[in-house]
Amino acid sequence: MRRYDDPVEVRRGMVDGPGGAQEGPEQFLWRGRLWKVCDVVAHWVETGPWWQSAGAHAVLGSDHATPPAGADLLAEREVWRVEAARGISAARTGGVFDLVYDWADGSWQLTRCED
Repeated sequence: MRRYDDPVEVRRGMVDGPGGAQEGPEQFLWRGRLWKVCDVVAHWVETGPWWQSAGAHAVLGSDHATPPAGADLLAEREVWRVEAARGISAARTGGVFDLVYDWADGSWQLTRCED
């Protein structure tokens, strides 16, 4: 899988996944091309680096270390690993993509791609 950190525009809708149909990324626009999600391979939530939070530093008594800006115990991002394809013909080209929704700022990123 190749790694990216590219912003994408995502349209949410009902998509098929491991637990049946659920609301998730239905289409996304990446590098000027529209991709349609065919299947959700996996879906999970990642928490932020809680060990860098001000609260963790206070508990450990290491107030001399300043946590990085934005380090938040509640920072979460939702990761959707999806199979997606371009085009409407039977010979459409596709791949597996990791789309990440950042709850802090409401943005979507494409972080990985295997095509």
